[in-house]
Amino acid sequence: EVQLQASGGGLVQPGGSLRLSCPASGFTFEDYAIGWFRQAPGAEREGVSYISNRDGSLYHEERVKGRFTISSDSAGNTVFLHMNRLKPEDTAVYYCAASRLDSNWLPRGIGQYHIWGQGTEVTVSS
Repeated sequence: EVQLQASGGGLVQPGGSLRLSCPASGFTFEDYAIGWFRQAPGAEREGVSYISNRDGSLYHEERVKGRFTISSDSAGNTVFLHMNRLKPEDTAVYYCAASRLDSNWLPRGIGQYHIWGQGTEVTVSS
């Protein structure tokens, strides 16, 4: 069974940190990219960070660049999102998703990700 399950969310004060985890199962980890996306209340889902499990290439959207870091542990088939210096506008439900790597390009579009897990809620508030 193909499965992704985001976890690690919670309530954190502005300026704080959280680490989200996304263990994957049911597919060949190295053949896929994993992306983190988020959806704030009343807003559309948006991309955050992406990583290729084939070559380690990664990309962070401008809104989180310098604060968030995506990493991949192939031994554990898990992708992490390390979130630092969190802001209230980072409050959202965070999802991880998988995209099969059909080229050397790292997929960054939400429509390119077809395997989705349930989200984990992150609230940044004092």
